[in-house]
Amino acid sequence: MRNKLVGGIGAGLLLLVVLTAVFAPVLAPFDPSAVSAAPLLPPGGGHLLGTNDIGQDIFSELLHGARSSLLVGGLSAAISLTLALAVGMLSGWFAGTWLDRLLMKLTAFFLTLPFIPAVIVLAAFSGAGTAGMAVILGVLSWPETARVLRAQTIQIRARDYLQSIRAMGAGDWYILTRHVLRELLPLVLYQAVLRVKSGILMESSMSFLGLGTPLVKSWGSMIFYAQSRNALITGAWVWWVIPPGLCICLVCLALMMISYSLEGGGEEGSA
Repeated sequence: MRNKLVGGIGAGLLLLVVLTAVFAPVLAPFDPSAVSAAPLLPPGGGHLLGTNDIGQDIFSELLHGARSSLLVGGLSAAISLTLALAVGMLSGWFAGTWLDRLLMKLTAFFLTLPFIPAVIVLAAFSGAGTAGMAVILGVLSWPETARVLRAQTIQIRARDYLQSIRAMGAGDWYILTRHVLRELLPLVLYQAVLRVKSGILMESSMSFLGLGTPLVKSWGSMIFYAQSRNALITGAWVWWVIPPGLCICLVCLALMMISYSLEGGGEEGSA
């Protein structure tokens, strides 16, 4: 019961942020890219969170920034899980064959790549935008999940009912898509939540380092511009740095609450 309550609260928080991002053009009082007032105005006078160094409304930036951050997190998670599912299921189902050895060598190669330096190098040299950053994160983050899914698939493959279905003439593709995938779904959902959280944090980190797209509003880029304009040593950090930082923490907290619920539910089910 407690796990369900925690997961429900996390899902509610996440839904609130997602709806805010979807309806950002309606909710935002100003165009986030337009100069709407004097620079570095404190909160008040029609600007809920004040303005930045060139007079853009920070609250409007915050609402639109949610779209980029969530998009990178969701898209990178989708790419990562698609690759992990394909490699993990095929490798586990055909364990011990040439295909398994080939896929595990490919997985081992990606695991040897230093994740953060690889992301920084690819983002810096490719000039990746929002979608490009999501692709980079997704392509580099699947190996560990693939190994987990492979181990789980090997266990599922040994179950008696699957052996019976196979003896009745069911093909590998049918069994993988209709039965194995269904068995893996709770684990996939849990990994999906973790991958979304990781994608949002990485996008924020890359944008904070100046490796994001300058013209795209995101929570990370807001903190980057605040830092580069010396907001951290003036009073402007209160309304310029704290709000996007709190939003990142709020979304990560919501995702962790959901993952805690999924993990606890799986443990209760197995018990």
